[in-house]
Amino acid sequence: MKTIFHENFILDSKPARRLYHDYIKTLPIVDYHTHLDAVAIAEDFSYPNLSRMWLEHDHYKWRAMRTMGIEEKYITGNAGDREKFQWWAKTIHASVRNPLYHWTHLELSRIFQIHRYLSPDTAEEIYSQTEKLLSTPEFSTNSIIRKMNVEFIGTTDDPVDSLEYHQRIKLNIKNFTVAPTFRPDRFLYLENLPAWKEAIGQLEMVESVPIRSYGELLEALKHRMDYFGQNGCSLADVSLSTIPMIPEGSRLDGEAIFGRAWNGETLTPEEIAVFRVRLLVDMAGEFCRRNWVLQLHLLAQRNNNTRMFQALGRDAGFDSMGEGEVAKGVNALLDAMEQNGALPQTILYTLNPAYNAVIASAMGNFQKAPVRGKLQFGSGWWFNDQWEGMKNQMETLSAMGLISTFVGMLTDSRSFLSFTRHEYFRRILANLFGEDMQKGRLPMDYPYIGGILRDIAYCNAREYFHIDSNKED
Repeated sequence: MKTIFHENFILDSKPARRLYHDYIKTLPIVDYHTHLDAVAIAEDFSYPNLSRMWLEHDHYKWRAMRTMGIEEKYITGNAGDREKFQWWAKTIHASVRNPLYHWTHLELSRIFQIHRYLSPDTAEEIYSQTEKLLSTPEFSTNSIIRKMNVEFIGTTDDPVDSLEYHQRIKLNIKNFTVAPTFRPDRFLYLENLPAWKEAIGQLEMVESVPIRSYGELLEALKHRMDYFGQNGCSLADVSLSTIPMIPEGSRLDGEAIFGRAWNGETLTPEEIAVFRVRLLVDMAGEFCRRNWVLQLHLLAQRNNNTRMFQALGRDAGFDSMGEGEVAKGVNALLDAMEQNGALPQTILYTLNPAYNAVIASAMGNFQKAPVRGKLQFGSGWWFNDQWEGMKNQMETLSAMGLISTFVGMLTDSRSFLSFTRHEYFRRILANLFGEDMQKGRLPMDYPYIGGILRDIAYCNAREYFHIDSNKED
């Protein structure tokens, strides 16, 4: 059967096809936010089979398999790789209109040159064919990165990470750049005091200093920022399940709250919010001073299934969209940074698309020279990194901001096969602009519109993330 994944997949008009093929198809990839494993890159790891590449860390796939009524042993359990793949093939065959259907077949087509649909009937053949390919050097992690024309990868790293593998990558790999991202979430959340104190204990060990005050905590985190910067870091990332709201008139007294938390005293919701904002604002000032980009991932309500969280832990596919006082919270948080002269280049992502317009309108309150698009509305994220989610995010950004300054797509993935999502995004982008050209909403000026698309797909990100500063001379 001829597949739908031909050269004009998603490109519904002649202008869309020309924009995609002539202007953005072959551009390098800047994947500025991922959860890829630096160890696998440093060691140029080879996966034994496609089941390991697809199913070991992908909660998108796990959720779909659970929906199919598949037993957990074939998802995250101890069943064999081949068995798991068979059940995944059955799932993908039933996943029409879910983005997994498109992503899976794009990965088979673009990376393995397999142009057949995955189904229970083709599973064994595809598993065996890819198993043979993965045993060759041409399909190691770094070979796949090069094959996909990836120029830059941003990983996600805890402040206490040694960055040993990033150092090895910088020393041994010259074809693409891999940079760490500073992710200090564990130090911001006082809801779980044992976990917070454990994080501080690890920071004490790494820095070889006692941390018994807010000032000492901030100083130790600043030292880690220095260390990350020495190892190529120019990005930070924070996840906020809710946006901390501070009652008007509250003092941002980090010292007093740190002391109460360290002594194990019960904290009020206001104290927890005040501490989070205080530390965020102080860290943002340091990011600003270092010319780093801050990414704020908003409204992921995590670990909702208590029984499965106790059995499998976090990041196992039991998260969903959150909500809250987003309009007040986002504006107040950005304003607190701005008032302290501490608002860095910032990307705002929302997991809940109901707040797209809220986020896009809030950004406009804090744009500032000399950076084009200093505040960015992040690409459709997690539940929104599919056709409609990406399109809706770009439509909102176009209406309330300047999409021409947009820094484009990221994968946010743990899989080395996910780079094809950049192609998916670029096709949707070209189709969106091509439709406007076809209907007379935009001029039929290919160099002009094509140049804007090149910026969105590649050039803006290079400039925004200061990528040249991470390259070898």
